[in-house]
Amino acid sequence: MSSPSRVYVARLVGLPIFDPQGDQVGKVRDLVVAMRSEASQPRVLGLVSEVFGRRRIFVPMTRVTNVDAGQVYTTGLLNMRRFEQRSTETLVVGQLFDRQVTIPGGPGGPGGGGTITGTIYDVAMEQGRTRDWVLSRVAVQEPAKALRRRGQTHVVEWRDVHGLTRPGGDTQGATALLHALNEMRPADAATMIHDLPPERRAAVVAALDDERLADVLEEMPEEDQVEILEHLDSERAADVLEEMSADDAADLIADLPPETAEILLDLMEPEEAEDVRRLMSYVENTAGAMMTPEPVVLGTDATVADALARVRNPDLTPALAALVYVCRPPLETPTGRLVGVAHIQRLLREPPSTLVAGALDESMENLRPEATIDQVAAHLATYNLVCAPVVDENGHLLGAVTVDDLLDHMLPANWRDRALSEGGRRG
Repeated sequence: MSSPSRVYVARLVGLPIFDPQGDQVGKVRDLVVAMRSEASQPRVLGLVSEVFGRRRIFVPMTRVTNVDAGQVYTTGLLNMRRFEQRSTETLVVGQLFDRQVTIPGGPGGPGGGGTITGTIYDVAMEQGRTRDWVLSRVAVQEPAKALRRRGQTHVVEWRDVHGLTRPGGDTQGATALLHALNEMRPADAATMIHDLPPERRAAVVAALDDERLADVLEEMPEEDQVEILEHLDSERAADVLEEMSADDAADLIADLPPETAEILLDLMEPEEAEDVRRLMSYVENTAGAMMTPEPVVLGTDATVADALARVRNPDLTPALAALVYVCRPPLETPTGRLVGVAHIQRLLREPPSTLVAGALDESMENLRPEATIDQVAAHLATYNLVCAPVVDENGHLLGAVTVDDLLDHMLPANWRDRALSEGGRRG
């Protein structure tokens, strides 16, 4: 194995994993070690790799042929069954990072007069003479003092740190793990949080900001969504729901006990709660129930330049950004009469000063809110669309159904949970 003599785990997480042909097969998400004692360096058993479909598998270190600053190489023989942590195993990122530990010896290091207390923010692994990888060093950060923004850091030998082998419990925060989670896409972060031990999950959820937690919740199985929301205080739960898209918030609130749902709706901002209540008033699995009430709506005097500026909003999904809707005032749903829709692909071919109203798609029909899920699917397929307007009997725009909304409702109710749990025990 040709690899650096020492590798820090925080730099390893997120690296691509390649097979011998140079094809990427996954990404590093964690490191699995066997803890023995505080005096004995833990042996690295393998990597937790995220592969296609967000499944996590175990890659034994015996299958790793090279580790460097930019990638990890393995043999082509990987067991694709889902990783399940054994009771004798410890996850470095999930269970060691942010753990509170002490370093006897004070500022002068081991043998000095004092004791340093801090949290783990990184761990180094090295390959020994037996070719086994072990955890060799621990990077610890002291709490910030006085006007310092960050506390002093220390990198010491594994044997010189106390508190490494006890359960994390309330001695483990979430700072380092939060940094890793914030670098991931929401779907990837949801998978990692799903796999955390309950105490660790609670600490991470408490530390995430409302917007990021909302993004992650939208990607989690319904059971996880409900469990996390029910453990938040009501004020924060309402704040998180406000940050979610209205259709996802409506689906989640519908899974809560009615009395809890009403409390949270009352605590939400009136405008946000109104959108959610409106979506909840439609029959389940209809266009009205699955639509997004905040498409890109423009007035009849809007230019192509105006439309392109609106769809540059990074918060818009690609599907929502594919169409703009020209309406009479008011321009918030339910709007005035819908004049028509324009495809962004068409607008890209028009001069910026041209009116959007002059480039409308005259051939497309609209969906009614009572349209069934099969009718919505047929409509999108017929017109080769990734989103479509939903209007009432008077032609007012109520919202837009996107292809991702449709898939969320067409797949089995527990599809996210099945994607996380499919597969068996690793060999």
